[in-house]
Amino acid sequence: MSSTTLLKSSFLPKKSDWGATRQLAAVTRPASVSMVVRAGAYDDELVKTAKTIASPGRGILAMDESNATCGKRLDSIGLENTESNRQAYRTLLVTAPGLGQYISGAILFEETLYQSTVDGRKIVDILAEQGIVPGIKVDKGLVPLAGSNSESWCQGLDGLASREAAYYQQGARFAKWRTVVSIPNGPSALAVKEAAWGLARYAAIMHRPDNGLVPIVEPEILLDGEHGIERTFEVAQKVWAETFFYMSQNTVMFEGILLKPSMVTPGAESKDKAMPEQVADYTLRLLHRRIPPAVPGIMFLSGGQSEVEATQNQGENPWHVSFSYARALQNTCLKTWGGRPENVKAAQDALLLRAKANSLAQLGKYTSDGEAAEANEGMFVKNYSY
Repeated sequence: MSSTTLLKSSFLPKKSDWGATRQLAAVTRPASVSMVVRAGAYDDELVKTAKTIASPGRGILAMDESNATCGKRLDSIGLENTESNRQAYRTLLVTAPGLGQYISGAILFEETLYQSTVDGRKIVDILAEQGIVPGIKVDKGLVPLAGSNSESWCQGLDGLASREAAYYQQGARFAKWRTVVSIPNGPSALAVKEAAWGLARYAAIMHRPDNGLVPIVEPEILLDGEHGIERTFEVAQKVWAETFFYMSQNTVMFEGILLKPSMVTPGAESKDKAMPEQVADYTLRLLHRRIPPAVPGIMFLSGGQSEVEATQNQGENPWHVSFSYARALQNTCLKTWGGRPENVKAAQDALLLRAKANSLAQLGKYTSDGEAAEANEGMFVKNYSY
């Protein structure tokens, strides 16, 4: 529904109906209406930060993998999961020359937020020098949801307000909370409600008057399953409707958030594959139907698509829609590095190549001509966790 339609369907009476409305009010009991008015000290900063991240031709580098998941990535190139190896790889990423031309924000794991590069400079300072806003993953991971169809819920609300204050002092200016919805497992009404309510409470805590981190809201519709694109579209509409309903109930300021949704695609194991134009069409319809125009930026996750698929499927759109990718930016980079110091420049070049391609896609200028075969390799992992 467009903003024009929303205005036309407003609950406010037309001027010609004022008299009738007053007469009706005389014979009906008035409804009790309460409204919470925001007056946060950080409201202007939240809006400014969100707009900075949602700037033309730039997106988010998601490098917030837990130490365990980072260990799996390192293991794939024959490296042990040690802090020094994680530090070396993260140093490679943040020091890529000119990265800030294509990347506006970087989501960090807690270890990384407090970490320095191999030459002793703070990672948050390196990002700031590149014009990249540091962010922080604040959820505490997924756990089984009792009473559901073997589904999960995301933990981490306890103590979040105090952690947020510490993260802000360390230099973070936005946060990310990821929860997931599984189509093969239902999804059950309980799981959808839990996901939406948890995201709303997290966003509300980020927007407390004395807090200043922009919340990225991420209800990921997992790629797992054999379902078609229509089923994904149906579930995504339900999830986003509940998420915005509960965020509204929790007085979240939509101008001061960013969204990180899944693209609308068939299940990874579906026999019916979708072309980029079809993915863009379904995804755009979802945005029109569910996303308020006040939201400044929509940063899609790749969710296991290949590097090329994640780039192609961005498409053109009327919102500021961009990317927030981890594997879809880092896969070739990691393999090129292989843990060898002499490969750092080549690995950084691979990262910049993918970042530039996604920047061009955000601007509507991308073509897949000349893409390497490796960039077309799918990265879907069944029951993926990080």
